[in-house]
This record gives sequence, C-alpha cells and structure tokens, in this order.
Amino acid sequence: MFKIKLLIFLPISILFISCVPTNQNLNNLKYSIDYISGEYDGVILKNKLFDYLNSLEIYDNSSNFKIKSNVLHINKLYITNIDNTSDREEITTSINFKIVDQVNDCVLYNQMFEVSQFYIFASSEKFLSNKEAVEKIKSDNTEILVKQLINKIKYININCDET
Repeated sequence: MFKIKLLIFLPISILFISCVPTNQNLNNLKYSIDYISGEYDGVILKNKLFDYLNSLEIYDNSSNFKIKSNVLHINKLYITNIDNTSDREEITTSINFKIVDQVNDCVLYNQMFEVSQFYIFASSEKFLSNKEAVEKIKSDNTEILVKQLINKIKYININCDET
C-alpha cells in the first residue's frame, strides 16, 4: 500500500517541480561589475557579487548595466553590562550599490545597505581568534548585503532616474 502511494505521488511531485520557473529575473537584464576599491574587502565583495550574479545567469561582462559599489567596515567597542566584564566589538558594514546604464549615462538604482554584528573579544592582541572573528564577520556581512541587492535587483525599473 505504501509503495502504491509513493508511485502515485512521484509523478505529481515531478509535475509540480517542473512547473516552477528557474529564472526569476523579472526584467531580463544582465549586469557587469565595475572596479571595486577597498583592497581585500573590495575583492571579497566583487567575488561574492560575481558568484551570485553568475549563479542566477544575469552576469555578462560586456553588459551596459554596470554595478558600481564601495564597502566600508566600521569597528566600535562597547561594553554591555554593569560589571564591565563583557567587552564586545561591533562591526558595521555599509555597502553602496549603484547600477548605471552606460548607454544613456544615467543611474538605474542607487541604494545604501547596512548590517552589523558583534563578537566578544579576548583581552590580548596575541589571540588569533579576534582577527579571525573580525574577518569572518566582515565576510558574512558582505554576503548578507549582496543577497539583499540580488533580491532587489529583480525589480529594478529600467527607466533612468535622475539620482
């Protein structure tokens, strides 16, 4: 009986899966990535942006729609309790994404994204865990912000705004 139910549900589930659209780019635009400054952080941003655009098949190096961006990480120390025993460092990542139509020389999209995380740090500079935590948080923040851009990029208005 169980095998019969499975045999009935298998073709139905295959039918539903085949009806799901794979390409979710509503405006069918392809994008290229402009040079991103910021040394190592800029390279991480460019790689993550390239990976997500390429996986969605909306990356084209010769496209007229260029994504220009810059990344900024701000570290801030704060103490969370009255006893002053828990030192934490907050890392705030801000990325400004601008999509420019190079043919019409106008801005299609301009948005600043920001996210922050913190970690409890060891009191000595000799601990490598502090440096590793900072690099991991910077990378995670960058990935989160790139995902936010990718979710918004599907609904970009193709008409030029004077921004």
